[in-house]
Amino acid sequence: MSQRVSIITPTFNSAAFISDTIRSVQNQTYPDWEMLLVDDCSTDETVAIVTAFAAQDNRIRLYQLECNSGAGVARNQALERASGRYIAFLDADDLWKPEKLEKQLAFLAQNKLPFTFSFYDCIDENGMSLHKRIKAPLRLSYRQLFFCNFIGNLTGIYDTDYFGKIPIASFRKRQDWIVWLTIMKQIKTAQPVPESLALYRIRKDSISASKRSLLQHNYRIYRDFHGKSSVMALFCMIGFLFTQLLVKPRFVEKL
Repeated sequence: MSQRVSIITPTFNSAAFISDTIRSVQNQTYPDWEMLLVDDCSTDETVAIVTAFAAQDNRIRLYQLECNSGAGVARNQALERASGRYIAFLDADDLWKPEKLEKQLAFLAQNKLPFTFSFYDCIDENGMSLHKRIKAPLRLSYRQLFFCNFIGNLTGIYDTDYFGKIPIASFRKRQDWIVWLTIMKQIKTAQPVPESLALYRIRKDSISASKRSLLQHNYRIYRDFHGKSSVMALFCMIGFLFTQLLVKPRFVEKL
């Protein structure tokens, strides 16, 4: 049985980072993977860069959307074309450490699990360490995930033999959280590989300016995905904010 991993990567004006992202996949100690990149109408050199990589490595495939549609649509296009047993996600500006896939697949097999994730470290726009590691509960419950997305998108991997292919929601943001919630509704608890296996890039244009927008997207998740009333969604947001302020900081380690 094939143990191939399908890696889903949406791109949009990612020329500054995409080469390093692809190389971090090519440097994996686990070789049986395919990387499906879907470009969302970039206006920079992203397509040319990815095309050059694809010409040299047949495990890399590029698809292009006809109109700008958002990362969720791009991820779904990749998901439809994925042939691997396992689905993993990697955004176009993030990086994997070389043993990421090998260690996660071994962890899944040893513990007979259909899903796992890992800790990750933070880097700045130039790839320099921010000396911060994001950890997670070693036995993550659905309730914990409901109030805080402890799972970094760049770390999650799931088994399609168990879940099938999980469609990506059409929300512009937080699609990964919806995938993890869908998974956790079925398995109730999840275990991470308890070490950092990836590098999350924090960009200047994605911090303070997006905080209000992020809260709005979270509210939509409670209201539209979970089907809560407007009042109940507000109460859920109070729980979310409480978790962000008082609980999640316990899982941030200074390096």
